[in-house]
Amino acid sequence: MIKPVTRDRKKIMFYDSPDRQARFRIRCQYDGFSQSDFFRMMLTGYIENDELILRYVDNYKERHSLQGKEKRRKIQSAHATASENKNKFSLKDGEIENIFDIIESESDI
Repeated sequence: MIKPVTRDRKKIMFYDSPDRQARFRIRCQYDGFSQSDFFRMMLTGYIENDELILRYVDNYKERHSLQGKEKRRKIQSAHATASENKNKFSLKDGEIENIFDIIESESDI
């Protein structure tokens, strides 16, 4: 699990009911995660556009009417296009960062 350097950490916090917090702790213990590990894992999946997490988020938005159908469709389409381009050009995250570094260095000249 990737953990940030102590001096570079930011606290992410929210409130929930005592019942849900207890159930969450039990589930984390059952699955062998600390609560922090669980949230870092889910945050990483969300940030890195993990397909399963994105599908869950989209279903959640639909069930709870958090976003219109058209907006959700556009987001899905953008994710699909990005995924196709990564596969088409066989790009990995590190390579994408290198491309941006090269573009930045060349534009400074």
